[in-house]
Amino acid sequence: MLSRRELLRIVAGVALAPLTGCVQASESQLSATVFNFDTVCTIGGTMPQEVLDEACALCETFEQLFSRTIATSDVGRINAAAGEAVEVDSRTADVIRKSLAYSEESDGLFDITIGSVSELWDFTEGVVPGEQAVAQALEHVGWQSVRVEGTTVRLLDPQTRIDLGGIAKGYIADALVDLLRARGVVSASINLGGNVVVIGAKPDGSPWGVGVRDPDDPGASSIIAKVRVTDGSVVTSGLYERSFERDGRRFWHILDPRTGYPAETDVVSATIYSERSIDGDGCTKPLFMWGADEALHRLERRPQLQALIVTKDGTIRTTPASDFETLGGAS
Repeated sequence: MLSRRELLRIVAGVALAPLTGCVQASESQLSATVFNFDTVCTIGGTMPQEVLDEACALCETFEQLFSRTIATSDVGRINAAAGEAVEVDSRTADVIRKSLAYSEESDGLFDITIGSVSELWDFTEGVVPGEQAVAQALEHVGWQSVRVEGTTVRLLDPQTRIDLGGIAKGYIADALVDLLRARGVVSASINLGGNVVVIGAKPDGSPWGVGVRDPDDPGASSIIAKVRVTDGSVVTSGLYERSFERDGRRFWHILDPRTGYPAETDVVSATIYSERSIDGDGCTKPLFMWGADEALHRLERRPQLQALIVTKDGTIRTTPASDFETLGGAS
């Protein structure tokens, strides 16, 4: 069973390959589907087979670097080092450095040191940790304890644990774009679950259409909004992506680093349209902690980011001059 639903889909682009891990070709169009980062990932576009293979291999490389559950990954080694300095891949150092910038910008509401808390929760099996365990883990959450110097990473608190799950896919999506562009690809789509990125326009020259699913019916094909994209990223995060109910209460995967529990919020779905996918990842999670009003107010200072927010009462709200086109499904 997949632990995270695919939220976004390409509405009018290259047909997504079936979930078999194989590669399909149709004239000059190629597409491949792999399973990495606990997510079904699809890469498609106009490119040679060897370029597509290289992109798929890069997904596996990042899995081996960033996974919190692989003991030999960079993240696994950092967490096991008990405060000792660890030499890591330059890409690992880079994503951690960028994560800390988002932490500072969000006043700590985005925090990769949530790992000591997130490892207590199991949203697949429906495990709710005890209050004492959460309280003890919270003592070791704090992005200020992470030090990055060149390609060396050190955790000042030996019991701090980092978790790149909130930003890894954005970073990886951007790296895939950089790779494909470097190989001369001018038309492609990348779908990493909640992160969709496109290169150029569709082969016929028209923009890609990226749809946002109805958070009240995420398993169906209901689309409440869409945006036409040429060279850009659309990232959506929703409370329903990984959630379960226990004793009449629903728990979702977006944890508040101040409490260690799911965010208390009026936002059920947040979508960011931006040039780079990492910006979408770095901004969507704090939106839930801020709430709709504060989130939209803060985004006014970042006009390069467009947002669509769905609140618990079904209202769809967007930033000024947004390119999102609402289609119904929420009101």
